[in-house]
Amino acid sequence: MANREQIRGHWNEVKGRLKEHWAQLTDDDLRRAEGSTDRLVGVVQQKTGATRNEVEKFIDSLFGASMGDQAAQKVQQYSDAAQQMASDAGQYARDQAKRFAAQSGDLSATVNETVRKRPGESLAIAFGLGIAAGAILFMGRKK
Repeated sequence: MANREQIRGHWNEVKGRLKEHWAQLTDDDLRRAEGSTDRLVGVVQQKTGATRNEVEKFIDSLFGASMGDQAAQKVQQYSDAAQQMASDAGQYARDQAKRFAAQSGDLSATVNETVRKRPGESLAIAFGLGIAAGAILFMGRKK
């Protein structure tokens, strides 16, 4: 059974949960029992008809999984979920980097092969692109 200090330390929570569970309890009933575990059990028994064992089990259940324990469990769940998301994001980034490296390697090989097979055309295209880039830069300076 929960001790006097536990009940006193969480009196508002205990009072609220008792009233939720046994709606016929009033604030006056609970005020009469405040400060004594035995008196609390007696008042709940008298008002609700519940057995002493039922009342004690209910009060003990309030302290079995305290709010601190529940909060710690939630924090652990969120931590685990965040860790899994970070791991998934890291794996996705690694996969995309490999894909990009493979594509850029393929493109580089294609450009090399084209320049080797058609050196004159490649030189003409590079020259044309150089003139176009120079013209764009020159026009940008005029403004």
